[in-house]
Amino acid sequence: MKQKIFLHVGCGRLTKEYSTPEFKKDHWDETRLDIDDSVKPDIVSSMTDMSIVKDNSYDAIYSSHNIEHLFAHEVSIALKEMYRVLNDEGYLLITCPDLVSVCKHVSEGNLLEPLYQSGMGPISAIDIMYGHRDQIAKGNHYMAHKVGFTAKVLQDVLKDVGFNSSAVVQHANSFSLWGVAYKNIDLNTKELVETLNKHVNFDIQLDN
Repeated sequence: MKQKIFLHVGCGRLTKEYSTPEFKKDHWDETRLDIDDSVKPDIVSSMTDMSIVKDNSYDAIYSSHNIEHLFAHEVSIALKEMYRVLNDEGYLLITCPDLVSVCKHVSEGNLLEPLYQSGMGPISAIDIMYGHRDQIAKGNHYMAHKVGFTAKVLQDVLKDVGFNSSAVVQHANSFSLWGVAYKNIDLNTKELVETLNKHVNFDIQLDN
């Protein structure tokens, strides 16, 4: 199988072993990019200015829980940068918090009660909406969340940036959205969801 390379945007300390079942395969090589040089990425760069990365240079981009750390006006800037560095057949795989599923708990008065356990400890609705409180209290201000998304909002910005085809789905149990967007390839929704299913090991239901 042809060797491919993906750009792991906002990798933190994680490597491809902690990415997705598809990206963990041997035919995918990884380049790690992060704004924080202490996590020892291959490229030290902001999502909003990846000028150090050449145009059309990656087969895919993986961005997990990063765009919520940007201000609202910076989201399209970052996504345009991701669009730029993808090759013509490349695609973006992106995940971020889903405000719809989180706000259901907030509307029931569950702002501070733990919703699930993570490697960083218990996660509450307030952490999903505004950033992990313990990490921010320790001085890691990169963890603060500055914007939020619904499936429609993320879908719309992917289209506005110029991706030729895209789909965003909701996974309520993990309070997250998953999106896939191809730079130039025209795919229908079913084909897009098939791409998502290669990466995400749960049954995706289309968000209507």
